[in-house]
Amino acid sequence: MAWSVVARNKGARTAGIDGATVHRIEQRGEVQAFLSGIAASIEDGTYRPAPVRRVLIPKPGGKSRPLGIPTVTDRVVQQSLKMVLEPIFEADFLPVSYGFRPKRRAHDAVAEIHYYAQRGYRWVLDADIEGCFDHIDHRALLARVRARITDKKTVALVRAFLKAGVLDELGRQGGTDAGTPQGGIISPLLANIALSALDEAIMAPWQPGGDQATQWARRKRVRSGMGNWRIVRYADDFVIMTNGSRDDVLALKEQVTEVLGGIGLRLSETKTRITHLEHGIDFLGFHLQWRQRRGGGKWYCMTFIADKAFRSIKQTIRQLTPRRSPRPLTAVIVEVNAALRGWTYYFRHALA
Repeated sequence: MAWSVVARNKGARTAGIDGATVHRIEQRGEVQAFLSGIAASIEDGTYRPAPVRRVLIPKPGGKSRPLGIPTVTDRVVQQSLKMVLEPIFEADFLPVSYGFRPKRRAHDAVAEIHYYAQRGYRWVLDADIEGCFDHIDHRALLARVRARITDKKTVALVRAFLKAGVLDELGRQGGTDAGTPQGGIISPLLANIALSALDEAIMAPWQPGGDQATQWARRKRVRSGMGNWRIVRYADDFVIMTNGSRDDVLALKEQVTEVLGGIGLRLSETKTRITHLEHGIDFLGFHLQWRQRRGGGKWYCMTFIADKAFRSIKQTIRQLTPRRSPRPLTAVIVEVNAALRGWTYYFRHALA
């Protein structure tokens, strides 16, 4: 099953440091022998993940981000490990997180913000974690894995992937003392396991016995001049909303800083801000703002396309349509249309 998933991925023709690809293994008719070899090495304890091949992917503005390409063997093992671990941790994850989870998407997270904004949660901690996937503390992450997984071989396999290392474009190998596997299939799940500590801390008052556990309790707090709060998280991108005051957000920011410190992370001081929805926030490519309808109508949380999203699609089109290109015009048109269809479908519910 893991092989089928890996073979369908876009990177099936991309090789890791060993030069092997899914396509070549299939062409040679070696799939069964390949999988049997992996199973045997895991069973006898000789399996060791290889370092990932790191390449730099250009980003808008001249910057680049590192992408790790694991070997086909490691992709298959990671996918099988994910298929075993994901249902176990899904049973524990709180409904406030949406990124890289089955049957959840970015639009659900945006809808959650709308729901609570309409109910008075309009002071916001608009947070940004500095290098989240690169800095997660291995000991803290493995402690959370061990709390749920008692099988030592499985935990050892997770640890092996965390420590596999990186081979850069010059052939130099580096260790990985922190962070989740770059480009790894299991990386988003491991990040969610680590960041679920934040969900649990912020949403503790909503759990049974907490002082925000019921609608009646939350209303009582509001009448007493105290705020309630809610986190909405998509992977490492999150906001915390409160129907209290700016002071409540300041206190929540301190709590977030402490919780993140426990898993090796910190907020970006330049990108994290405390704001009111009347000034708007950018989240997952959307700009969300508490505004009055034209003509003096009712106030709503309205959704627009963020400026950054416009700049991104413009940059994509520029890259696909250089002034001089050896590609046929029809091929260029197909690629541009595909990019525009995907972009417009994602933002189809936003106001222009």
